[in-house]
Amino acid sequence: MSGAFAGERFVVLGLGIAGRAAARILADEGAAVRVSEERPDPEGADELRALGIEVLAGGHHPSHIEGATAVLASPGVPESAPVLSWAIERGIEVWSELDLGARLFDGPYVAITGTNGKSTATELVAEMMRAGGLDAVACGNIGYPFSTAAREGHEALAVEASSFQLRFHHRVRPAVSVLLNVAADHLDWHGSLEAYAGAKARVYELQGEGDVHVGNADDPAAAAISQGAPCERVWFRRDRPGTGEVGIENGQVVSRMRGETVGLGRPAHDSAGFIADAAAAAAAGLAFGLPNQAVAEGIRAMVPLPHRGEQVAQAGTVRFLDDSKATNVHAALHALEGKRDVILIAGGLSKGVDLSPLAAATPSLAGVVAIGEAASEIASLFEGRVPVRKAGSIEEAVRTAFALAPEDAIVLLAPACASWDMFRDYVERGDRFAAAARELAEEVGGGQP
Repeated sequence: MSGAFAGERFVVLGLGIAGRAAARILADEGAAVRVSEERPDPEGADELRALGIEVLAGGHHPSHIEGATAVLASPGVPESAPVLSWAIERGIEVWSELDLGARLFDGPYVAITGTNGKSTATELVAEMMRAGGLDAVACGNIGYPFSTAAREGHEALAVEASSFQLRFHHRVRPAVSVLLNVAADHLDWHGSLEAYAGAKARVYELQGEGDVHVGNADDPAAAAISQGAPCERVWFRRDRPGTGEVGIENGQVVSRMRGETVGLGRPAHDSAGFIADAAAAAAAGLAFGLPNQAVAEGIRAMVPLPHRGEQVAQAGTVRFLDDSKATNVHAALHALEGKRDVILIAGGLSKGVDLSPLAAATPSLAGVVAIGEAASEIASLFEGRVPVRKAGSIEEAVRTAFALAPEDAIVLLAPACASWDMFRDYVERGDRFAAAARELAEEVGGGQP
């Protein structure tokens, strides 16, 4: 059989979206493929078996990886998983799904990582590429596998790279890499902040002469990592840029790269996080070689992705904002920046992260409604500072928050936690919040935005 992986034997660990895509693509490219999955009855197993792919469900076993050329770890398989230790002990290379995309794609790509803002920045870069006349899409951790996009004949790609994916890669060498920011997150998966930061640093590990790394001049932890990039470095910031940088002046993205000062337009959303993402994407687009006009058009065309701070309803004078994607403290604090009289809905799975820095948001708050497994921890942070309530569901949280809200207040869902204790994912959490807010708005007046 012909194909990029003809004669090779792969074991795909995990049968999620990325795992299913990887298994199909490897088989299409001539590899012998086996899937090992913890769940006893995983979605998509029968479909893969019909393609001649062996699926072993109900738990990993050392025998599953015997004879493998490589083991491809899905993002859901933690670094500490015994099956990865078995592979390493046997001298079997552990791949990321990113490796599969990198081996299959011949064109240039931008790889973007960070604790927060990855999806927005990735979509922005893809918009800029298309505005510059390139056939390009956003892919990777954004929900559309890099390996799938790599086989579609695009001229360029914008690739979102998670720490889970970067931890195991061996082949990712982007033309431009971007590190947006670094804050404590996913410590349950990586084991420590140092290991998490180390995984983020791997975004530039294989870069060299002719490549560019984009770093965040305003984030000391991220900037320290970016200083280690073995290639040209370009910086973005949220205020006036220095020579060779991209930044923000009077709400507009401004570039001082290429020996000139150029205004690139005002982002469609004025949240602190979105503006920083726009500056980072602009730096990446310019470093990639896109014209100023294409970068400006991309900024104008891009609107915030769902569940990242958009207003979903207004009940009387109270506005409801959905930032369900704020799944860690860093993102929640960004969501609160510049706001006042906020009733914050927060809580969920803390992922092993210390939530206490969230207390810094107290000056922005008029109250807190705590939900999920971390409800007691969230409540204890704010008791004695602002009114605090607990709610057993997102629907109850919406009504409790409205009852606490003063006139002209904001009810903000910015949970600072993962959603999996109560919801399928952050999307379901945000959708149910929005639905509950709209139902309340219909009852009291004010309607949708």
